[in-house]
Amino acid sequence: MNVLTIDIGGTNVKVLVSGQTEPRRFPSGRTLTPKQMVSRVKKLTADWEYDVISIGYPGRVHHGRPTSEPRNLAKGWMRFNFAGAFRCPVKIMNDAAMQALGSYKGGLMLFVGLGTGLGSAIIEEDAVVPLELGQVPYRNGTFETHLGAGGLKRFGKKKWQRNVTDGIGRIITAFQPDDVVVGGGNVKKLKALPAGSRAGHNAFAFVGGFRLWEPIQQAGLRRLPAKSKPKLVASRRRKPLGRSSSRARAA
Repeated sequence: MNVLTIDIGGTNVKVLVSGQTEPRRFPSGRTLTPKQMVSRVKKLTADWEYDVISIGYPGRVHHGRPTSEPRNLAKGWMRFNFAGAFRCPVKIMNDAAMQALGSYKGGLMLFVGLGTGLGSAIIEEDAVVPLELGQVPYRNGTFETHLGAGGLKRFGKKKWQRNVTDGIGRIITAFQPDDVVVGGGNVKKLKALPAGSRAGHNAFAFVGGFRLWEPIQQAGLRRLPAKSKPKLVASRRRKPLGRSSSRARAA
């Protein structure tokens, strides 16, 4: 079964199908509607074959359906019929949670994504829980206003780095995780990672998307080398998950 993973960001929409290694992308932004997204994805992937789709959605998702409009895109996403538009089964997951799922190695893992906004999620064994840490008050704003792309532009790289180190340090203190992944597109702009964390990679979002469709017996929470770039293929190792809140329902 070929899985097409769509990672929707505030700056770009990135796509990859299982079996391929080079993602494709197109710009997103505040004028992008879900209908336009579907049309662009279909054109961009016309030479790819896929059976099902995973979507990393930049907003709240409950039981596989968006429950809020994205802050950095146009309106109309909550009630859109993605499965009908693509004419194939679709599973939707919060984008940060999907990247976290692809990054997972075991234990209690905290994921913080430094991108246009601030994505966050925690995973323990078979449970993936999206968080909204970006909206938590921090200093004279929120974690997102200080650690997101807006904070980088407003404060400059040096002060933004200090905010990231301090902010993520506070979050680590609150959750006491076994593993911390700092991902998102802006992680590469950090001079040093916050203490006790490892760098993620946007490519892990595709791994997470592939894992959403793996049979429950091989649902892919496999141990990945901490310092290696992820292989953009679905997992083949078998590991029972039991009940899993990470398995999004078809939209």
